[in-house]
Amino acid sequence: MARVVHSYDDPERFVAGTVGEPGARTFFLQARAGHRLTSVACEKEQVMALAERLDVMLDEVARRFDRDPVTPSGVDDTAPLEQPIEEEFRAGTMTLAWEADAERVVIEVFAVVTGDPAELEEGDPAAAAMESDDAEVFVVRITEEQARAFARRAVALVASGRPSCPFCGRPIDADGHICPRANGYRRHLPE
Repeated sequence: MARVVHSYDDPERFVAGTVGEPGARTFFLQARAGHRLTSVACEKEQVMALAERLDVMLDEVARRFDRDPVTPSGVDDTAPLEQPIEEEFRAGTMTLAWEADAERVVIEVFAVVTGDPAELEEGDPAAAAMESDDAEVFVVRITEEQARAFARRAVALVASGRPSCPFCGRPIDADGHICPRANGYRRHLPE
């Protein structure tokens, strides 16, 4: 089985978004070019890490090429994810690179590979699939401006979740939270 590659060069839209209520949200990376739409499920931490690493990488690119960092112009994209949201796969490993010649950021998101290689026997089809790197991959090539806009939206998206407890840092649900720092004695309700 050949690797399935969902590739987007200069997509019209590349965003992170969610489905569901805070505390039960599913995070997605989504790209659109024309009528093509790809949605990849991921963890909140992956979205935040990608946003942070994009900003760090673009700051380094600006420093190395002795220029001012690019900032997004225009209105922020705050629209919801486009419908239909059909999960292609769940994100596992992500890579981030800078193509200097094309001046593009390249983001690669690889599908989670399931199964423990130690548990698979030699000759098992699942073992062969894991070794042959046949997992799906989502590849997006975007401009610096698109990358900064993605990062800004992603940071705001993650911050829009449940508030954190000022004592233990864990999320506070709408019905309160038993704080381990208070030895479970008192519920802290969101303000």
